[in-house]
Amino acid sequence: MTTFSRNIRHFRLLLAVADTGSLTLAADRTNVSQPAVTQALSKLEAEAGGPLFDRTRQGVFATPRGALLADRLRRAFDRLDPALEDLAPRLKLTATFAQLQAIVAVHETENFTLAARRLGLAQPTVHRAVSQMEKEAGRKLFDRTGFGLVPTRQTRALVQAVMVAMTEVTSAESDIADLDGGESGRITIGALPLSRSVLLPRALVRFREDRQRHPVQVIDGLYDDLLGDLRRGEVDMILGALRDPAPIGDIRQDPLFEDGLAFLARRDHPLVGQHGLGPADLHRASWVVPRHGTPTRTQFDQFFAPHPPEGIIEAGSILLMREILQHSDHLGCISAAQAGAELQHGLLAKLDVRAAWQRRPIGLTTRKNWVPTKAQALLIEVLRDEARKLPL
Repeated sequence: MTTFSRNIRHFRLLLAVADTGSLTLAADRTNVSQPAVTQALSKLEAEAGGPLFDRTRQGVFATPRGALLADRLRRAFDRLDPALEDLAPRLKLTATFAQLQAIVAVHETENFTLAARRLGLAQPTVHRAVSQMEKEAGRKLFDRTGFGLVPTRQTRALVQAVMVAMTEVTSAESDIADLDGGESGRITIGALPLSRSVLLPRALVRFREDRQRHPVQVIDGLYDDLLGDLRRGEVDMILGALRDPAPIGDIRQDPLFEDGLAFLARRDHPLVGQHGLGPADLHRASWVVPRHGTPTRTQFDQFFAPHPPEGIIEAGSILLMREILQHSDHLGCISAAQAGAELQHGLLAKLDVRAAWQRRPIGLTTRKNWVPTKAQALLIEVLRDEARKLPL
């Protein structure tokens, strides 16, 4: 399996060779000796499991393996270098992966000891790595407070850039493994409630038929938390309700299908079978609805505006909602697609509500300039195909 050691200097030397087509010119550009360039390429080729360049009399040309790696590394440095230059231009030349890894760990733990424990290193080693970066930058990266180490604005930007850049390296490992007929890497999906119960399970079953061993991780969470994970490169895609407008400019939203809302009750609830129910008929009921800030909750509050019901339990889980509704007179408001299985199996009933629900787009949220690996692209295609089959 392809695994790179994350030697930033070696990565820069490879790009210099790819750009110049010459070991000599690459050495001149990076101010190192030609033997140093040759040695770096040899180590990278050993890690990549094959030649990255063909050496000919006309020059040095990237192999398919080398082209894949160079493309990913360009994307990585396109994110990393501006953040380093914002701290100090010299850091482009001096920053090491160990230092950047230490910065990320301290950012996440706000403590040198906890960061060292996370990395499996001695505390002085982590402290020294951060101090070296601060010395090169000529400024503090963290403010020391009684509550812990607080990153500066530039440090936060650097951490996000480092994490996305390292995701590109991981994707390069996956690309090269695919080239050799193997599998590497992991797909991480941020799953909002609707996707967990409707679309994602079907897509994952189909994906597993083609990729029997490829690791897939599904992370359940709130939209704001998953969005942060996505922008840092910890999540590859978010599947669920899209936001209008998009909350930030560096993401891309791709709709898969449109969904409406459903008001639900237990099958023998007194309101089941009544026609054209309106806000006045439902206002006094106790409700189970998603939390504030979700598209479903926004439409629910608009339906009862200006005075929403008071007896509300906030929960986005259809399983929890189903159990509460089946054992009480509570009503529920949730995505119509998400309630499909409960309605199909007769576990709950849909109320006849007089409302023109605005249909909302359900789809994928990714980083704006994200390039998926072959495995990720396959899963996205399966998701699109399964979305077209939904009975909406």
